[in-house]
Amino acid sequence: MLNPIDTAAVIRDGGAVGRYPDQIHEAVGWWLGSCLVVTAKTSRLAVAHDGHPVSIGFADRLCQGATHAQHYACTIRYLRQRPAEELLAEAKSFEAPAAWVSTAPAASGDTVRIRLYTANGVLLDETNGLADIRNLIEQDRIPIPVNTQAQGKIKPWPPQSPEEARP
Repeated sequence: MLNPIDTAAVIRDGGAVGRYPDQIHEAVGWWLGSCLVVTAKTSRLAVAHDGHPVSIGFADRLCQGATHAQHYACTIRYLRQRPAEELLAEAKSFEAPAAWVSTAPAASGDTVRIRLYTANGVLLDETNGLADIRNLIEQDRIPIPVNTQAQGKIKPWPPQSPEEARP
């Protein structure tokens, strides 16, 4: 694994949390996206962030990872900057798990938090998927697509152009 992390320290509290860039890095977003799709066995995912530049980078990587998750061909509804409550409402209507990325600036480094939710809006914990995600990352078994037809799509939501609205 390139750039390993302390999974016990970072993959916790409903997703991942750590000081950027020394405890957590953007690849963690990719790993979480891919692992969430596979452990939830989903072909849909809703993603949003708080608008902080670091959060945007992590959310973008999370979306990319979710498109590369074995055979699921996941469609990611990318809401861009939205409050967590709006993300969860959209995820519920989309019948999809969700991921919300936020960043808290600090003198010692920005703290990034990625919260992962079930399709019912329940924060992941040790009993409903977080332990499985941590194990995949610890064992360097991040899911990859089985072929190019299995690659998912990122759909900005709501669509802001005719190109974004296409299926």
